[in-house]
Amino acid sequence: MLEIRDIWKSYEGQPLLNGVSFSLEAGETVCLLGRSGSGKSTLLRIIAGLETAERGQVLWQGQDLSAVPVHLRQFGLMFQDYALFPHRDVAENVGFGLRMQGLSKAEISLRVVEALEQVNLAAFARRHVTDLSGGEQQRVALARALAPRPRLLMLDEPLGALDRALREQLSDELRRVLHASGIPAIYVTHDQEEAFALADRLVLLHEGCVEQEGRPAEIYNRPASVWAARFLGLDNLVPAEALPGTPGLAQTPLGALRSACPLPAGAFTLLLRPAGAALQPAGPDWNRIEGRVVDAVFRGEHFRVELACAGGLTLRFDLDEPLAAGANAALYLPPEAVVCLG
Repeated sequence: MLEIRDIWKSYEGQPLLNGVSFSLEAGETVCLLGRSGSGKSTLLRIIAGLETAERGQVLWQGQDLSAVPVHLRQFGLMFQDYALFPHRDVAENVGFGLRMQGLSKAEISLRVVEALEQVNLAAFARRHVTDLSGGEQQRVALARALAPRPRLLMLDEPLGALDRALREQLSDELRRVLHASGIPAIYVTHDQEEAFALADRLVLLHEGCVEQEGRPAEIYNRPASVWAARFLGLDNLVPAEALPGTPGLAQTPLGALRSACPLPAGAFTLLLRPAGAALQPAGPDWNRIEGRVVDAVFRGEHFRVELACAGGLTLRFDLDEPLAAGANAALYLPPEAVVCLG
């Protein structure tokens, strides 16, 4: 449906987007995920037509949109600041864009009801938006974006102003609404959990470039780089070097580690998955992690245990039982939990 092809953009003489390319399929939700300043919102504004790329193309079903003004692109845009009219009720807010399009009162009424039903606010039509909670205002803004039946929906950090619990609740609801509507969507966020909950596919941006692209589980299970792993909160990173004549086995400051994935020649980095470890005082010489327990924190379904290990490494693992601070521990890590990052 949408193709972003080799987009370049600079700001105050500094590069902001460096040849960004990705595509969006029918009915798909793609999340642009990255830290502040990575170019996510600027890319969204270029797609909307609010900014112009210095190079590259935005194509919709093969048509170059560079000469198509914002109001003719038929794209919906929703920001973190919902920009609702405080002096109007919910129905008037949702119908505002439809009135600007010159639709009849009957058609506006029909679409407002349809949009409010999509976000479970049909009973709120005559309430003033100032009487609504933050989550309800967010749903009104979403209904307003859906009411014109856009070809593409773009959402820029729409949950950023809400607390964690409400964000988790509304991200599930947003996913339901987006899939039920069938409208392809681009969702911008810096929150990994939010992106994993919403996205059919992720585009991970770093310093204006696409660092990695794929389905959430693929990116989480196989980060493409050390930066991607750290950004996703995967900090168990260990320097390694392949052992000649022993496929899959690497030498590290922790000792020999075996990985289920192919290892390159020379130096590289291994990611040790926190959830893969198990207590094992005795076992094979390889994949044995030994260290002193620094801390053990209860996380609901597991204990996050922090170990001070050889080579000055501090590693964290998720275990079913706590370990006493100061105690020595030995863990076993299966080869599937040892990932090569290159």
